[in-house]
Amino acid sequence: MKCELCNNKATVFYTQAVQGGQKKICLCENCADKSGLTDPGAFSMVDILMDETPEQAQPVMVAEVAEACEHCGFTLEDYRKVGRLGCSQCYTAFLGEILPMLAKMHHGIKHEGKVPSGMADSLALRKKLAAMKKDLDSAIAEENFEAAVKLRDGIKELEAQVS
Repeated sequence: MKCELCNNKATVFYTQAVQGGQKKICLCENCADKSGLTDPGAFSMVDILMDETPEQAQPVMVAEVAEACEHCGFTLEDYRKVGRLGCSQCYTAFLGEILPMLAKMHHGIKHEGKVPSGMADSLALRKKLAAMKKDLDSAIAEENFEAAVKLRDGIKELEAQVS
């Protein structure tokens, strides 16, 4: 096997458990020493997976980065050492640091979640129904009874489909 950083013969094989799965990296002895793999306190797998050795790492600034999270006190230096954030507010505080890495690691920077197959249509109908009910309340408040009648009838039809 070859080193994933310099293509020399890999002699160090590192595996890290990540969210129920595993991340594996193969390094030559020289790259393992440079990345701090032999010193667990200095090793950052995030840097290696991002194709950066500690000497090459240069943060790409997208927005101003806070020195510390106001919510939990976690610092940017803590993030760089540990490779994970202290709380959900850290994402906002360190956005300029995190955004370039997310763009490299994932297919995009926006999480849209997943809807189980077969549920997407039902979810869309429920959202439309909620919007129509809100519009009905507005139409009644504005005394626009013609629109209210149309919305009421549309709501009845959608409720029959959802049930």
